Amino acid sequence: MSYFNNKVVVITGGSEGIGKALVELFLANGAKVASCSRNYDKLYHLQQIHAGKPLMIYTADVSIEMDCRKFIESVIETFGTIDILINNAGISMRSLFKDVELDTLRKVVDINFWGVVQTTKFALPYILENKGSVVAISSIAGYRGLPGRSGYSASKFAVNGWMEALRTELYDTGVNVMWACPGFTASNIRNVALNRVGKPQGESPMDEKKLMTAEECAFHIVNAIEKRKRTLVLTANGKLTVFLNKYFPTLADKFVRRFFFRNGELVK
Repeated sequence: MSYFNNKVVVITGGSEGIGKALVELFLANGAKVASCSRNYDKLYHLQQIHAGKPLMIYTADVSIEMDCRKFIESVIETFGTIDILINNAGISMRSLFKDVELDTLRKVVDINFWGVVQTTKFALPYILENKGSVVAISSIAGYRGLPGRSGYSASKFAVNGWMEALRTELYDTGVNVMWACPGFTASNIRNVALNRVGKPQGESPMDEKKLMTAEECAFHIVNAIEKRKRTLVLTANGKLTVFLNKYFPTLADKFVRRFFFRNGELVK
């Protein structure tokens, strides 16, 4: 029997990418799953694919406090409790700081950071009762600031620091707090990444075929949750970036600059 059998797992941003892959993997492992997203049509389609399985869907924008509260209340009405919360909902950006509108940075932080804080606030009492898990899908950008993604990096640094503080506060409660940091993953996040004026850029500068799939990423995350790990850093490039930034920061500056720029222009 799976470790997750009959556990109630809440996943934000479950309509596509890593979130969708997590929803499907937890359902396959016998969990009861609740997921929210701003895109009802994609959530509904996912629910129809898994008709007959315990999947609850809810339309919510995690940057809005009341949406987070009502989503968690709906989960409790449906399943009665929460064992695992996975804060996956997020958005990226692609613009040099000198060009970006400040409202774009605020939008990224509201979704990526405040979405985690608000959803966790309302779910935590139930997770404490069950000695469950709070998880955040963060990023390598939470360890190393990335050019063209200043707001995204700031939001993920905030997530990592906040989760670390929360883990320490809950150290003796039996609750596990984990943040997972994928490297570049083949998903829709770059296509919907915000440009300098806060509109979706509509295309990915990455070669998606060379990136870790969302399904593989989800597998590693689920495995780490079962083992109640503290952190998870994925992909060889991701691990190398974290290592270099910790021990050889000047060298990391050069490598990151070379990766993202060509002839002085941001290309990735």
